[in-house]
Amino acid sequence: MMRLGLALILTLLPVLGHAQDRTQTLADIRAELSALAAEFNALKAELVSSGAATSGAAGGDALTRMDTIEATLARLTARTEEVELKLNRVVSDGTNRIGDIEYRLCEATEGCDPATLGSTPALGGEVAAATPAPAADPVAAGVTTAPATGGAELAVSEQQDFDRAKEVLGTGDFRTAADLLATFTQSYPGGPLTQEAHYLRGEALTGLGDTAGAARAYLDAFSAAPEGTFAADALLKLGEGLGKLGQVPEACVTLGEVGLRFPGSMAATQATVAMQGFRCQ
Repeated sequence: MMRLGLALILTLLPVLGHAQDRTQTLADIRAELSALAAEFNALKAELVSSGAATSGAAGGDALTRMDTIEATLARLTARTEEVELKLNRVVSDGTNRIGDIEYRLCEATEGCDPATLGSTPALGGEVAAATPAPAADPVAAGVTTAPATGGAELAVSEQQDFDRAKEVLGTGDFRTAADLLATFTQSYPGGPLTQEAHYLRGEALTGLGDTAGAARAYLDAFSAAPEGTFAADALLKLGEGLGKLGQVPEACVTLGEVGLRFPGSMAATQATVAMQGFRCQ
């Protein structure tokens, strides 16, 4: 029985360690649970075939305890599958909502043809990693990097371009700032500063009185990182923009999401006030 317990502990350690890894998916966890169940069944069969379960060497209630562990593993696997199904439904629903908002914003934007809109990326989805090219020497290539928040690295040119656009926005030159920020998000998609750049572009377009364009920028900011630093404010301003565009039902739903996703935040409080202004039910 000591051998069985030791084997179970050694098998569980990778699962417990990976549970702390945010990059692990539910599918990974389910696969590890399945592997653990298979290992457990093999150990159980060995215990039974050796006669230890009936001879008393492993303890009189060894099989009862093993059956309990086996049932627990089955419940964990089933629960993981249930959570994964719910998560997939949430992602699908969220993606559809964002796609609908993009369509409505396009309809409200002069010169925008809804037929040209591509498919909406899955909410929270990750871009598939391409085959890495051979690493180049940054010094030999004349490229240097600067640390960014959270340990990510930025090309110096990326930081400089962002700082330049932010500086122009601070001077009140909203048109130039909006153009610079649009160029930035196209040049550095998915970078550490992309969400903030989308958000600041929304601010610049708001300053220009382009409510529809600003709403699209706030939507892009939220979609870039639904749990990011600017996500709550971007969702709030998206809801306010939809209300100003006459899309009150969509505005109410969007503003309601702020409180659900970011309870207790300043954005949630402001969203509640905005909902009262739009007379949301």
